[in-house]
Amino acid sequence: MPMLRDPSAKYAPFPQIDLPDRQWPTRTITAPPRWLSTDLRDGNQAIVDPMDAHKKTRFFDLLVEIGVKEIEVGFPSAGATEFDFISGLVRSGRIPDDVIVQVLTQSREDLIRTSFASLDGARAAIVHLYNAVSPAWREIVFGMSRDQVREIAVAGAKVMRDEAGARPDTDWHFQYSPETFSTAELDFSLEVCEAVMDVLAPTPDHPIILNLPATVEAATPNIYADQVEYFIRNLPNRDSAVISLHTHNDRGTGVAAAELALMAGADRVEGCLFGNGERTGNCCLVTMALNMYTQGVDPALDFSDIDRVIRTVEYCNELPVPARHPYGGELVYTAFSGSHQDAIKKGFGARSTQNDERWRVPYLPIDPADLGRSYEAVIRVNSQSGKGGFAWVLEQDQGLKLPKKMQADFSPHVQRMADELGRELNAADIWEAFRQTYHVQTRDKHFQLIDYEERRASDGSRLFSGRIEVDGERQSVSGRGNGLISSVLSTLEEAFGLQLEIVDYVEHALTTGRDSRAAAYLECRTPSGQTIWACGIDEDVATAGVRAVLSAANSAIART
Repeated sequence: MPMLRDPSAKYAPFPQIDLPDRQWPTRTITAPPRWLSTDLRDGNQAIVDPMDAHKKTRFFDLLVEIGVKEIEVGFPSAGATEFDFISGLVRSGRIPDDVIVQVLTQSREDLIRTSFASLDGARAAIVHLYNAVSPAWREIVFGMSRDQVREIAVAGAKVMRDEAGARPDTDWHFQYSPETFSTAELDFSLEVCEAVMDVLAPTPDHPIILNLPATVEAATPNIYADQVEYFIRNLPNRDSAVISLHTHNDRGTGVAAAELALMAGADRVEGCLFGNGERTGNCCLVTMALNMYTQGVDPALDFSDIDRVIRTVEYCNELPVPARHPYGGELVYTAFSGSHQDAIKKGFGARSTQNDERWRVPYLPIDPADLGRSYEAVIRVNSQSGKGGFAWVLEQDQGLKLPKKMQADFSPHVQRMADELGRELNAADIWEAFRQTYHVQTRDKHFQLIDYEERRASDGSRLFSGRIEVDGERQSVSGRGNGLISSVLSTLEEAFGLQLEIVDYVEHALTTGRDSRAAAYLECRTPSGQTIWACGIDEDVATAGVRAVLSAANSAIART
């Protein structure tokens, strides 16, 4: 077959839905839906090596722990492994009273009976029946008419009804999916669902679940929302049906489609943690649930330790959660860009000074701490980063709060290190660069403080006397000034001929409590007009100031 020059000629645009008075665009999501995880069925059939019983059990326990109340545990007619896991889960008593399990079956009598048998002894269960109804499946896959396809669904519903009647000790719930709903005619999907409801006779007190799958995502999310709203409007006995969604992610908008369809009136969402599933996956329950926080809605799922959830999912699926996956990815709360880092740093600064419970930090739609993530990893430094990045890292790692002009002074040193190493700089790299640049807690420096004492003279001036090691030799020195810092400067000038003028001085505690340390920062000017920044750290705030003066002196010597 010759290849078309324009591949788009092979595809027809998806038809619009005739719904001129659609209501969903004006609605908002104000409450969480009923959640169903299909990780153990849809997710499991999409991985290279399906989960064994141990992994499925571990995944089931995780889903229960985070608060999922409806769990599709498998496809019992697929084989002995699936059947044995499901029946073992029921017999083990592992299913909490507030959790209901679900199994999936095609609309074939033998498969339906096997599905019910796997659930023998269950307190309550959902049996999920499906058959494909769209034209491509009817005409290409099955070669059947509408009437024949509808009869498959009706026949399956009758078997479900009879099997449930033969097991009265279980609280049975029925779910039907007109599979391939998103590419089927709406009137036919409604026709088939009505026929199934006629057989199963749901009531408002015991409704049927009608699941509307976007089996293959073939249109924009608004089209799916239109389909769902149209279906709901035209469904007889709407109060006897729970409308469920099962979106796939072929166009990359599975979550968006589910959100808009919730606005269209649906009640329930099926999906997988982190979006695992066939082809590009299912609706990501983590993303959809945590999106609700940004709208002030409690999703009723607990992801307060998201890293542990990720570890379990990665272990069971043997698939990594991508570093940029919404909310869960390793890098989603991390900024490397200088402008982003500056905005985030200012956002955290505002939170520490303002009495505002609302979350308002630029570039972070959700507080990482709500998911068990630490703030230390929010800002990381590479060659694209600005001064806000390394300043944040130094503050988080060492407690240092560098003055803005000192940040600008230190920035070229960090940039040079990043360019030389060609990789991300960690906290140890940045601290080492800071120590070397400002001669903080290093041995290879010209002036090192051994000890000193200060006293007040009769004229009110301050006297500094101490011992300073100069290039390995200890010298006793002294000087006078109107304060401790000025007396040390006087000492340096008298003993070594080194002149420095203080432009600015800042100090702060690094920690709290009795064992608190202090940091002092100096901005100095040399006789030639050069600006020198310096830092001193010590358990005693006064001594931190002395060390800062010697830090400036060492930098001045290094420049000569």
